[in-house]
Amino acid sequence: MSIPSRVQIIDVGPRDGLQNEKSPVPADVKIGLVQRLQEAGLHEIEVTSFVSPKWVPQMADNVAVMAGIARQPGVRYSVLTPNLQGYEAAVKTQPDEIVVFGSASEAFSRKNINCSIAESIERFAPVVEAALAAGIRVRGAMSCTVGCPYEGDIAPQQVAYLAGLMKGIGVQRVDVADTIGVGTPRTVQRAIEAALQHYGLDAVSGHFHDTYGQALSNTLAALEMGVWNFQASVAGLGGCPYAKGATGNVATEDLVFMLRGMGIETGIDLDKLVDAGAYISDFLGRKPNSRTAVALLNKRA
Repeated sequence: MSIPSRVQIIDVGPRDGLQNEKSPVPADVKIGLVQRLQEAGLHEIEVTSFVSPKWVPQMADNVAVMAGIARQPGVRYSVLTPNLQGYEAAVKTQPDEIVVFGSASEAFSRKNINCSIAESIERFAPVVEAALAAGIRVRGAMSCTVGCPYEGDIAPQQVAYLAGLMKGIGVQRVDVADTIGVGTPRTVQRAIEAALQHYGLDAVSGHFHDTYGQALSNTLAALEMGVWNFQASVAGLGGCPYAKGATGNVATEDLVFMLRGMGIETGIDLDKLVDAGAYISDFLGRKPNSRTAVALLNKRA
C-alpha cells in the first residue's frame, strides 16, 4: 500500500478539545477559533456538541456558536449529537455532518453512557435515520479501539463488532479512536484492519491521543495502510472526561509539520494554524501543547 499523497484533517479542537476546560470559554472565543482554523485552510471542523449542559457545561452555547460562525463554501461543519433530543436541537443549526459515538469497550460504554455497546448503537438508529433523511452526513466515533481505562487491551474483534453495528444503522464513515493514547503502531494497525472489515479506506479516519507520545508514530502506521483522513486538535487541546489522565488529541500543528516534511499535501497554512493555536492558548493562559507550535513561536520571538 502506497502512502497517500494528500491527507484530509478534521480539526476537533473546538469540540473535543474544549469540552473539558474547567472555566467557561465564551462563544465569541470559540467562534474566533473556528474562523482562524478555516482561514488556515481546514476544510473539516468539529464545532460543538448538543449534549446536556448538565454533563458538558462547556458546550451549553452550541446554538450561539453555530449561529456565529462565518461559513465558508467547501468547509464541512460537524457537531456531536448524543441522542434524538440533541439531534433535534442540532438540526436547527444546519450542520453538514452529525457525529454519533460508541465504544469498543463494554466497560467504557457502561461507565460513559450507562448501557451496553449494542444498546448504545440501537439508541442512535433513529438519530442516523433522521439525519440521512434530512441530507445530513453521519460519522461514527469509535472510542477505546485499542485500550480502555477500565478493561485494558481491546481485541480487534471488538472493533470489528462495533464497526459492523455502526454500518448496520447507516453510519457513513467511522473514526478509529485511541481515546486514552495507549496505542502503538501495530495495535493501531490491527484496530484499523478491523474497521476495514466493514468500511472502505475512504470511510475510515485515525483519531490518536498523545498520552504516551505515540500519536505521530500511530499516524505514520495508519498512513502506511493508505488511511488519508485524520483528526487532530489545534494546540493539542483536549482529553476525555471519562478517561482519566488522557491528554489531548495529536496537535494539528505537529501533524501538519510531519505531513509537510513527507511531501503530503494538506492544504493547510502552518503559520496561520500556529496563529489559531496561539489564539486559543493565550485565552486559556498556557502554552500550546504542540512542540511544532512552540518551536515556531520561539523562532518568531
